[in-house]
Amino acid sequence: MKEYTTIAQRAQAEFIERKSQFIGVVAPVSTEEEAQALIAEVRAAHRDATHNTFAYILNNGIKRCSDDGEPQGTAGVPILDVLQKEGLTNIVAVVTRYFGGIMLGAGGLVRAYSHGAKIAVDAARRQVMSPAVLLRLVFDYSLYGKISYLLPKYQMIVENSAFGETVEMQVLFKATEEEAFRKEITELTAATVAPEKIEERFAEFPQK
Repeated sequence: MKEYTTIAQRAQAEFIERKSQFIGVVAPVSTEEEAQALIAEVRAAHRDATHNTFAYILNNGIKRCSDDGEPQGTAGVPILDVLQKEGLTNIVAVVTRYFGGIMLGAGGLVRAYSHGAKIAVDAARRQVMSPAVLLRLVFDYSLYGKISYLLPKYQMIVENSAFGETVEMQVLFKATEEEAFRKEITELTAATVAPEKIEERFAEFPQK
């Protein structure tokens, strides 16, 4: 697993080019099924549009695009190029066109579809997703102060805390910091606290 950049939420932007209306929509996705579902949703919402072109890139290396009836290479590829140049993955972009009666030519179409994808991407917040590990910590109350002081040294998110006979915490760490944290908490607690790995996933961490 390696770090990647995507967008945090769905976004939309539109513009008019020589009477044709272009509507760009982007959304974060994690699977090809999610990408296809978003494309189908946009097509349904704009079923009367002239074209609903798209591109998507997934973190597993899958890349797809479609001109949806526009001249070959004038829509899907330019949209895909925008996503690649912006360094984004796990993202789908759909650019809808309502034809305004004036032909744009191949070069004009490339520019228009590129712009439709770019302004939609610019309307979204970027999100850096890092490999992460969720660790479960169980310890006596006597160690709570020490561990609470230790945790902020690391890029982590406390996802859950439970206070019963002992303290139990579930803490999400950036994967690159797991080894250092394990070593430090072992030394700090004289090996009485053994972090249990619950799962591995991707997560966005606050910038330190």
